[in-house]
Amino acid sequence: MPPRRILVTAALPYANGQIHIGHLVEYLQTDIWVRFQQLRGNNCKYFCADDTHGTAIMIRARQEGRSEEDLIADMQRQHEADFAEFQIAFDNYGSTNSPENRELCGEIWSKIVTADLVSERDVEQPYDPVEETFLADRFVRGGCPNCGAADQYGDHCEKCLANYQPTELVEPKSVLSGATPELRTAPHKFVVLEKLRSFLEGWVDESDALQPEIANYLKGHFLYAKDETTGEVAPLRDWDVTRPRKYFGFEIPDFPENYWYVWFDAPIGYIASTKQWCDKHGEKLDDWWKSDDCEVHHFIGKDITYFHTLFWPGMLKTAGFSLPTKVHIHGFLTVNGEKMSKSKGTFITARSYANHLDPSYLRYFYASKLSSRVDDIDLSLDEFIAKVDTDLVGKVVNLASRSAKFVQQTGLSKEYPDDGGLFAAAAAAGEEIAAAYEACDYSRAMRLIMALADKANPYVEEHKPWELRKDELQAQRLQDVCTVALNLFRQIVVYLTPVLPKIAEQAGALLNEEITNWDQAQTPLVGAPVAKFKHMMTRVDPVKVNAMIEENKVDPSEDETVAMPAPAEFDESDTWQDSGDCLEAEPLADECNFDDFMKVDLRVARVVSAEQVEEARKLLKLKLSLGGGQYRQVFAGIKAAYDPEKLVGRLVVMVANLAPRKMKFGLSEGMVVASGPGGEEVFVLSPDEGAKAGQRVH
Repeated sequence: MPPRRILVTAALPYANGQIHIGHLVEYLQTDIWVRFQQLRGNNCKYFCADDTHGTAIMIRARQEGRSEEDLIADMQRQHEADFAEFQIAFDNYGSTNSPENRELCGEIWSKIVTADLVSERDVEQPYDPVEETFLADRFVRGGCPNCGAADQYGDHCEKCLANYQPTELVEPKSVLSGATPELRTAPHKFVVLEKLRSFLEGWVDESDALQPEIANYLKGHFLYAKDETTGEVAPLRDWDVTRPRKYFGFEIPDFPENYWYVWFDAPIGYIASTKQWCDKHGEKLDDWWKSDDCEVHHFIGKDITYFHTLFWPGMLKTAGFSLPTKVHIHGFLTVNGEKMSKSKGTFITARSYANHLDPSYLRYFYASKLSSRVDDIDLSLDEFIAKVDTDLVGKVVNLASRSAKFVQQTGLSKEYPDDGGLFAAAAAAGEEIAAAYEACDYSRAMRLIMALADKANPYVEEHKPWELRKDELQAQRLQDVCTVALNLFRQIVVYLTPVLPKIAEQAGALLNEEITNWDQAQTPLVGAPVAKFKHMMTRVDPVKVNAMIEENKVDPSEDETVAMPAPAEFDESDTWQDSGDCLEAEPLADECNFDDFMKVDLRVARVVSAEQVEEARKLLKLKLSLGGGQYRQVFAGIKAAYDPEKLVGRLVVMVANLAPRKMKFGLSEGMVVASGPGGEEVFVLSPDEGAKAGQRVH
């Protein structure tokens, strides 16, 4: 089979922040797949770039007193240095602010306009009155209008995956200043996606470019979603692709003082980065982006599925570029089962990780977790330490460290000894491992490779080269045993080369043979000199892990993921100016979403009887009516504050769906809502006059 020609991209990191270990899930996944393809002899190139346009870049540059160009150049240097630390090898790493990208944006825009896919209309859009700029969708946050989840972006809910307009958010706030956005009107241009429906339906239905769960998601939420009013398939929403000034980006030639939206020019950056590489190497861009002989593979996170599987294919089709052969979509990263947190030190930057730990550890751990599905993966730090120590140090490197030093003088045997079929079995496993890599099922590939290590290590244990070296008469047997051990090690390293390029380099130096081809695992290495063994990898030092966590901890007030209240200032209309002592004594609980709140069924209830509980210091026994003969018995801790007789007939608010609690005084079937610190300072809440028993409190 002739070598495949494969173009691979990963999503462009935004130039407004550092690379962190969550980002690295994608770039490492992609790098592993590219290295695997190259090891198989395919002509595979890896292109990426910094995503540099938008409001956030403009605002940050203004705050730092420098130009946007200076800011993005500085961030690109940092990003490229971070990627290099983790052996992520791009063939070209560009910028969306490049001349190549400006040219390609104009070319693709012209073809979209010519195809009559553009409409114009006025748009009411959030405007930050403090920063004096219209706000891109992702710079407004608020409650999701679909599921009620709090603190969601202005265009996309990370919880229910719904897409919407920022004007639909509940209680929106500007990410840039914290101000409540104003609504202002400006003309915008749209791509009319409904005109591409036939193409998009066919692409999603018939191509193999998407994982099944992604294809079903697109069909259910977009392509075949029903209009709630008519019951008919709803038209695809037009895509807003322009932004008015002030905005850092490319001004649109036929729409002065307006700029292409960052999500229009960012994916075109894939093509622009390829063009930069082509220009440097004397290649033709069309051979990579307009050829049936070239595969195009995108690796992205699930949060940007919509853009890469509907908008982007529509743009490519209209402009005459190749459609994606495959869009590989992955899930998110959690650390110790939770979202990354700056206050807990688990929002770990790539730079901080590399300052403390070997990047090979993370490359292997991620590979051991990643599958072909759109699943989130968890970085449990205890599991991380155990897996690296057990698999890489205990099983892989151990094979070389316990055998190489015994054949430094003699080298490997001139003929491969009988090993009971171990090498042949590992060679036969090569295609199954390759198939797992090809499918991005790295976790399966790692299990198959470690199974080979589990068979190789007992061979060394059984033949004990450290004992054989003591007997001069066993010199040939010692050489044969070490030849087998080092060949099994070499096979395993060949299979691990996409994941652990540094170990592959070290193994090549040890055995005087560069690892460049997957098929090297099929033929034993014999008669080769063996260099002095040098340490390849040490066990994970928990002290360094803890130091890394501590280094990344910030005060919660500095944690970008924690919403902090503005400094307290009394409003001029607030003539009462209540003290903040109560809030300080008992701070607000952790945020809950709308669904969580709706699980609590608060009802108006009438106290029909109240009596002392003699054996209890704090409790009164209440009988509450919800109306219609529905009663609940509740034990309430309000004894010191209320005379039972004065409660009878009063309307209160109760938690009506609280699980019953068996107490020694009887069964408590709910809870009365009250405020105050306790004792005599307890204040039962009552609804205003006119409320009726049984009404729900919203």
